Amino acid sequence: MTEHIDEKDARLIALLRADARAPVAELARQLGLARTTVQARIDRLLAKGVIAGFTVRTGDAVAAPIRATVLVAIAPRTGPAVVARLRALPNVEAVVTVSGRADLIVDLSARTTRDLDTTLDDIAEAKGVQSSESFIHLSTKIDRRG
Repeated sequence: MTEHIDEKDARLIALLRADARAPVAELARQLGLARTTVQARIDRLLAKGVIAGFTVRTGDAVAAPIRATVLVAIAPRTGPAVVARLRALPNVEAVVTVSGRADLIVDLSARTTRDLDTTLDDIAEAKGVQSSESFIHLSTKIDRRG
């Protein structure tokens, strides 16, 4: 069953995405609710899994400077083995299954072009990978991933 999210919950989640460290009193002021009501909403959203947790988004000073997205086509019935291989590559940040001409989208980060090149080679050479196409990120225009 899907948890019902009302307008106040949606606004609360948006505020927490912008600043997960915002004091509950400040969130309450922005939402026009009592502090205890906001805390109860946060607790309920956590308990129901609507909010999975809180994290730190690192800035450019810490992040690997080179990012890329790779479209990967794999042979039938090789998905688990390919994903296991990708999991072992330290520059792989995320792998998503998709429909279309590719089977997987792989997000990478690397400190150097040499590291990126090595990772791209490792992906292309993985057993079960039929083809890969990489896209080096140049700049981020919109990022709402919170």
